[in-house]
Amino acid sequence: MKHLIHTLNKAFDNRVRLGVMAVLMANDSVSFNELKEALDLTDGNLASHVAALEKAEYVQVTKQFVGKKPNTTYSATDAGKTAFKDHLTALEKLLRS
Repeated sequence: MKHLIHTLNKAFDNRVRLGVMAVLMANDSVSFNELKEALDLTDGNLASHVAALEKAEYVQVTKQFVGKKPNTTYSATDAGKTAFKDHLTALEKLLRS
């Protein structure tokens, strides 16, 4: 049997990615600026962590223009929601052990 620590998802090891997923789980979609402000991050820091979650197919990125301004929004994919819930379950089991 695997030790519980090995059931944690490495995609959520970083506190920023953990925070991004937590915000996205609580909201249908969040704009870049809302996410940046909610987590108190720089543009580059947020962009690199979201890119990692997008590569894992846990986050969907939607880019569009609102008027003449670019608007980027993020949402958790079904795979991302499942992976994050599994990660939280593994954390809870680890805490109880």
